[in-house]
Amino acid sequence: MGNEISELIADVREQVLYMQELGVRTLDAEIALPTAAPTRETLRGVPASPEISNLGSEILNKQPEVTKPVDRPAAGSRLASLPSLSSRPKNAFFDKYNPQESVAKETLDDALVAAPIVDQKPIVGVPSIELFDTVPAMPEPTETIEAIRAEIGSECRRCKLSTLGRTKVVNSVGNFNADLMFVGEAPGADEDAQGEPFVGRAGQLLTDIIKAMGFERSEVFIGNMNRCRPPGNRAPEPDESVVCKPFLFREIAVVRPKVIVVLGATAAQNLLETKVPIGKLRGHFHDYLGTKVMPTFHPAYLLRDPHKKREVWEDMKMVRDYLAASI
Repeated sequence: MGNEISELIADVREQVLYMQELGVRTLDAEIALPTAAPTRETLRGVPASPEISNLGSEILNKQPEVTKPVDRPAAGSRLASLPSLSSRPKNAFFDKYNPQESVAKETLDDALVAAPIVDQKPIVGVPSIELFDTVPAMPEPTETIEAIRAEIGSECRRCKLSTLGRTKVVNSVGNFNADLMFVGEAPGADEDAQGEPFVGRAGQLLTDIIKAMGFERSEVFIGNMNRCRPPGNRAPEPDESVVCKPFLFREIAVVRPKVIVVLGATAAQNLLETKVPIGKLRGHFHDYLGTKVMPTFHPAYLLRDPHKKREVWEDMKMVRDYLAASI
């Protein structure tokens, strides 16, 4: 019994030192003590001793040994000086999530790092911890544009557009290492006939915009969400886009442009996975796997409403300035 009492006293002292080390200077506590020395009955036959009788008064009368701020050593040495912490690795971990504790955050973070991990299994009732914020990133390229085109083939039958009057599969064109990429929704009649994106009236307007930005058409990369012309130049339907746009996403991973300009609501909503109208999306940059995205009006829409050209030009100046600053 004497050894147990000695261990108890040592443990209490250790806890006091630990609390002082964590910055706690006062501790309010009520300790119920017997009014008289323990008897044989309470100690199960062990005779009372002065050491036992004075235990309560020693605890209550003990004065803090440190009355001034403690010089903080390095985190490793501070925790290594507490021998029993290694046998209680969960203390610092759970204290970090205890709103009743008022311990400095940096001290708890150090304790969490130093405490050994004894069990990797999730603990019921304790929220999981994300040590690092994870942000989706562009996948590393593992193929070429030519390989993607070969996989698509010249007679693709993956969606119903192949049976609705399309003439050619219209693949993306341009510089495979371009800093700037333009993405539309689908080919029109001229594109379907020639097998190249943006070659009709809308395509000529896009070429003029590219030149006004200080680029040649051959310097940029141009493609569409869908590679086959929908009947009547309608927008691609969801079941048609879902099987075709992954090829475009793979091309983006190969080209790795600094900015993607998405032309029109269909292209913008498919790339950004949103239902927000193009009028609200345009005018500022968005993000696609770490790449800047600028939604704007489709050139075909500008042919119907030339008043929107000014807004498109404001968007393109933002793109031009961003690219100039990133050189």
